[in-house]
Amino acid sequence: MTSSQGIFRFALVAALALGLAACQEKRDPGFQGWVEADMIYVSPDEAGRVTKLDIREGDVVKVGDPLYSVDDDLQLADLNQTKATLANAQQVFDRAESLRKTGSGTQATLDSAVSDLRVAQARVVTSETRLARRRGFAPVAGTIQQIYFREGEMVAAQRPVLSIMPPGNMKLRFFVPETELPKLSIGDQVRVACDNCAADLTAKIYFIATSAEYTPPVIYSLEERNKLVYLIQARPSRPDALRVGQPIDVYLNPKTPVADKR
Repeated sequence: MTSSQGIFRFALVAALALGLAACQEKRDPGFQGWVEADMIYVSPDEAGRVTKLDIREGDVVKVGDPLYSVDDDLQLADLNQTKATLANAQQVFDRAESLRKTGSGTQATLDSAVSDLRVAQARVVTSETRLARRRGFAPVAGTIQQIYFREGEMVAAQRPVLSIMPPGNMKLRFFVPETELPKLSIGDQVRVACDNCAADLTAKIYFIATSAEYTPPVIYSLEERNKLVYLIQARPSRPDALRVGQPIDVYLNPKTPVADKR
């Protein structure tokens, strides 16, 4: 073998090795998943009819922004009644206090009047709170995701009128096989790819399931064991770049090239 032939064979082997490595990288499909979010549901304490909506789906709200109003006739009537009871309790207390000072009344009578007055005051505060809660305000900042009841519709107690999606509540869900679990830890960064998305999207793992989503029979073969998959959840670094329900591909190594899925 001449020296030129040896150099040629060495170059050929090196090229084949590089090509094989490139093909292995290109075949790396990552893991499929999707985008979800933990919604915040806003609901009235008591049943009623929605009288006003201050927002529309897609609106961005801040903490304390008005969202909706529910009819308050019953709560207003209750407040008027408790205020009347308070006024009577105040009169009884004033009279009992005056009589006690002149020696005509007893301490027991005064103590009873004080107790009744405090109860009446507490009931007024409760009525005022019930009335105030007929209006819904944003408990968090975020985007109005969905409205479930419109103006004129009856909503039951504790049933949400609408849902809000805070940006920080967006999450990615994907599944990995059992063999990949040793490579993952809470706090690890992964790369996220999706159609028409930015190339620099990443996410941080915050949840790793301790039990498999698919459980084969108690006695199983090595082939069936490979079917075990575990749920992983991660928070995206740029939630504004993703949409709920959007399919994604997740790469455990942020430097892994995006797979060619054509």
